[in-house]
Order: sequence, then structure tokens, then C-alpha cells
Amino acid sequence: MCLGVPMQIKEINGYNARCEAKGIEREVNLFTMQHESLIPGDYVLVHVGYAIQKITHQDYRSTWEIYDKILATEHA
Repeated sequence: MCLGVPMQIKEINGYNARCEAKGIEREVNLFTMQHESLIPGDYVLVHVGYAIQKITHQDYRSTWEIYDKILATEHA
């Protein structure tokens, strides 16, 4: 199973962005979304280092709530 990581764009430089989630920052490639209007503050779903979909803030929060529950059961 593949999972996408919801992240928030902090800075954009061409086809690259610095994104953050849960205090972790990563460089993310925006090439696959080159026709999408993206600005710092937007949320994206990241898979294997590539932003693959723009998501809402609510989707970002909901996804992390689910992931946190999954991780909590792993450590129980």
C-alpha cells in the first residue's frame, strides 16, 4: 500500500518547494503539478518526493488525525 504525506508549502523555488509537516521539512518536487496554481501556505499530498495533489486544510488535518491513530495503535 502507498501513502501520501500531507504537507504545507513554505517556500517555492521554480519546480521545487520546501514543505513542512509535523515539524519536519523536506524538499518536494512540484513538476507534476506545474499547471496548478500553488503558493506558500497551500497544502499538497506528497508521494516519493513529488507533490501529486493540492488538498484543503481540512483534508490535511483529517489525514494526519487518521495517521496519528494508526501510529498510536502500533505503539499500544
